[in-house]
Order: sequence, then structure tokens, then C-alpha cells
Amino acid sequence: MYKIGITGGIGSGKSTVCRLLEQYGAAVYDSDAEAKRLMNSDETLRKSLIETFGQECYNAEGLNRAYLAGRVFGDKEQLQRLNSIVHPAVKADFRRWAEEQSAPYVILESAILFDAGFQSEVDATLAVLAPLPERVRRAMERDGAEREAVMSRISNQMSDDELHRRADRCVVNLSMDYLESDIEQLHKIYMYESKR
Repeated sequence: MYKIGITGGIGSGKSTVCRLLEQYGAAVYDSDAEAKRLMNSDETLRKSLIETFGQECYNAEGLNRAYLAGRVFGDKEQLQRLNSIVHPAVKADFRRWAEEQSAPYVILESAILFDAGFQSEVDATLAVLAPLPERVRRAMERDGAEREAVMSRISNQMSDDELHRRADRCVVNLSMDYLESDIEQLHKIYMYESKR
């Protein structure tokens, strides 16, 4: 199975790119959503989180995200511990999921593709880039967030320059018309590469 990792910063449009490729028949694994699912449903993962961060990690509703976020926010060492527990589980789950797919190729969507080492799970990588003012505007509209909050999140993510340097391919998301045309071409390339 041919696997593509798609990444991009907040407001870049990586989810839009994934949806467009999905319309061409690709299967998409949203690593963020699946990590949340695994943290609630995987008993081994659950046990590790409780051992590391305490019983308060879970409440009656399941994963206590506010508590966990509070424990790791601004603490690189604690965040590293959390990631060292969650990322291997996501990688293993993605591998299992990919084997079950019948699509011509699969996509691993992840904002932290390179930070998490997920690029080792895929055959090719694509970074979705967009001008900073546009990213900020999109994120503010989508999340109903203040500009400062969006800028703070962007400052904690890998820069577009770094993504451009590390990814196999890049697509610049300026407008839907251009993007749809670019994605149609990318799909053809991925179909060709998946058959090699």
C-alpha cells in the first residue's frame, strides 16, 4: 500500500487537501482524531497514561483532556513523556489501518508529521503551505479564536520554510480554484507512484 504523509500548520488547509484527495478515492487517517480515540479506547495506552500522569487523566466522560493539557503545557519534558507514550500507539494503529484499506493509496494527515517521526511510516510527504496572514484569518474564522491565540499556536509549530525544506513536495493553498487544480495533478502523480 502506497502511503503519503500530509502536513501543514494551522490554517494552511491540510484537511481541505485531504478531503479533495479523498474525493479521488484516497483513504485518510486523521492522526489527531485517532490519537484521541486511542487514548480513550486502548487499555494499554490508558494504563501508561495513568501510571505517568495520574488517575486524573480520566474521568466519567473518558480522557480528561483539560487535566492532561495542563500537565504538559509549557513543560517540554512532560510533553515529551506524553508523546513517547502516544506516538508509538498511533504509528502502530496507522500501520494496521493502512493494511485494511482497499484505496489506491492512503494518507496520514498530521500537523506534527515530522515532529512525531511519522514520516518514517510513509513513502512520500506533502506540506501544505499558505501565506501567514491568510492562515491567521482562516484559523480565526474557523475556531472563533483571537489573533493572539492563533499566533501563539503558529509560533509553536514548524515554520513553512522548515516544512518546505523537509517535505518531498509542497502545495501552496492560495485559493480553492488553484488548489483543486493542483490536487488533481497530485492525485495523478500519486496514482502513478502507487503502481510503481
